[in-house]
Amino acid sequence: MPQQKVPEGRWSWVEIDRGALRRNLRAYKSLLAPRQKLCCVVKADAYGHGAVECARVLHSAGADMFAVATVSEGVELREAGIKSPILVLSEPPETAISQLIEHDIMPTIYTVEFALAYGEHAVQAGTVGKYHLAIETGMNRIGVHYADVLEFCRNINFHRGLQCDGVFTHFATAEDVDGWDYKLQCRRFDEAVRALRDAGFDCGAVHCDNTPATMLDPSTHYDMVRVGIGLYGLYPCEAARRVLALEPVMSVRARVTRAAYPAMGEGVGYGYTYRVPRTAVQICTLPIGYADGLSRSLSNRMEVLYRGERVRQVGNICMDQCMVEIQQKPIQQTREAEYGDVMTIIGRDGDAEITVDEMARLRNTINYEVVCNFGMRLDKVYL
Repeated sequence: MPQQKVPEGRWSWVEIDRGALRRNLRAYKSLLAPRQKLCCVVKADAYGHGAVECARVLHSAGADMFAVATVSEGVELREAGIKSPILVLSEPPETAISQLIEHDIMPTIYTVEFALAYGEHAVQAGTVGKYHLAIETGMNRIGVHYADVLEFCRNINFHRGLQCDGVFTHFATAEDVDGWDYKLQCRRFDEAVRALRDAGFDCGAVHCDNTPATMLDPSTHYDMVRVGIGLYGLYPCEAARRVLALEPVMSVRARVTRAAYPAMGEGVGYGYTYRVPRTAVQICTLPIGYADGLSRSLSNRMEVLYRGERVRQVGNICMDQCMVEIQQKPIQQTREAEYGDVMTIIGRDGDAEITVDEMARLRNTINYEVVCNFGMRLDKVYL
């Protein structure tokens, strides 16, 4: 387990492995043709990994563009000195237009009203507003319907304050690239792009691949791919595991803040969902709880690592703390814990490992949510 200075204010933290992040990006670059670009998705604070620092690492490793979910996420990158193109992956409200122009951030566009307002503001600012056109092909979330793109572009592209920098769609079922739904979306997207080009419109960078499609279907790489969760060493689906060897970027650790031996029968935590079964059971407190991303649904169901061994979490997980037990077993003696000892909630300790995917399965959710949750409040330590 790596040694590093931990946050001074609280003994729980997230570790981010810069080297793993860099190597993951290069692995995705290896899937692309020389002129194809890689857009790195750093929305939601880089899926909990820290958008600014991750963007710096990814830029140095060869990222061509960054994608975010909100204007404020893009502004944060600009204020941190990130100069690469930044795309907001949805159409923001018109009240955000001045920020887009001031910070040179490209919005996604799919309503005429927003597009024309954006163009007008750009003209007044003496610039041209670049944008990406979202095409709705079957996700039914955002975008101009694939059959209406030509009419849409005719309604806005006369404006001298607008410039189309790219067109894209988003797949709903990219984990199954042989499936009918995926192929239908591909066909609709191709038809829309062809109609625009046949009519003389400049589409800019054409892109549709998210992380699973990038890994599973090289035929849809087009001009650029958008990679998110895979950059952080997590797989979007089981089929993707055979394509690239990725390295987890996030680990979650905490130090013991109390170690005690309650009497047999004593309860632990709210509601006494666990009682000490016998004497000589050590109960250790860790300063991490459900407000830090350790879901309360994991109470009495998860394990953590201590000195390369798995130990049980016991009692209801609290908002800011949780407890674990150390029981001595006849055939496996575990050293008792002391104040300040490190335990691993996610990550590797010696030969043992607890993965994000394991925790996601216990929570009946996806790895995306697990890492995003841990990134919301815990301090980050970059290795």
